[in-house]
Amino acid sequence: MSTVRGARERARTEITAAIKDEARRQLAAEGAAKLSLRAVARELGMASSALYRYFPSRDDLLTALIVDAYDSLGAAAEAAHARTTATATASPRACWLAVCRAVRAWALAHPHEYALIYGSPVPGYAAPASTVAPASRVGLVLIAIVRSAHQGPGLALPPLAPALRPEAERMVADFAPGLPPQVAPALVAAWAQLVGLVSFELFGQFHRVVEEREAFFDHAAERLAHEVGLPVPPPAR
Repeated sequence: MSTVRGARERARTEITAAIKDEARRQLAAEGAAKLSLRAVARELGMASSALYRYFPSRDDLLTALIVDAYDSLGAAAEAAHARTTATATASPRACWLAVCRAVRAWALAHPHEYALIYGSPVPGYAAPASTVAPASRVGLVLIAIVRSAHQGPGLALPPLAPALRPEAERMVADFAPGLPPQVAPALVAAWAQLVGLVSFELFGQFHRVVEEREAFFDHAAERLAHEVGLPVPPPAR
C-alpha cells in the first residue's frame, strides 16, 4: 500500500510541476491577466476537470506561482548573504551589496516571474495571507544585515522626524525587533527603492537614460546602504 501511495504522490508532484511550467510559459506569452486554466489543460492534453483537482481556480494557480517566485527570489538573496558572510573579511556593506545584486540578477534571469510579483496587479486577484511569508524573505535578509551591523561595528543612525517616531516604533515592533526606531523607515524606503531600481531596468524606463546599468545599480545600492546607516569598512592595509 505504501508503494502505491508513494507512486501516486510522485505522480501528483510531477503533474503539479508540469501545470506550473505551462502556466509560466503562458505568463511569458500572454501575461498574468490572461492566464487560463482551460488553456493550461489544453496544452497539457488534460481535461479541465482533471486540472481542477490540482488547482481549483485560476487564483489558486496564480497564488502557487507567486509563492514559488517569492521563494525563488528569497532563496537567491539568502544564498548570496550566506556566501558573503562565510568570507573572513565580509562587512555589512559587502553583504548588503551582494544581496542587492542577487535580487537584480534573479529579476533579469526571471523577468516574467518578477513581473508577476512586482508588476501591475492582476485584475480580480487578491493575494492571500499565504504569500506574506515568502514575500518577506528578502526584506528579512536586509534586516538581518542591518541588525548584524548594529550589534557589531555599529550604525550611523539616520535622522527621524518626530512625527514619524510612533510609526517607526511600530515598524520595529512588527518586523525589526532589536533595531533603533530610526532605522526602520530607512529600511522600508531602501527596500522600495531597490525594487524600483530593478523594475526601472527590467521594464525599460532606463532606456536612453542609464547605459552602464550594472555600475549604476552598484552605486545606487551603496547609497541605500548609507541611508540605512551601514558603516563604511576601513580601507584595507
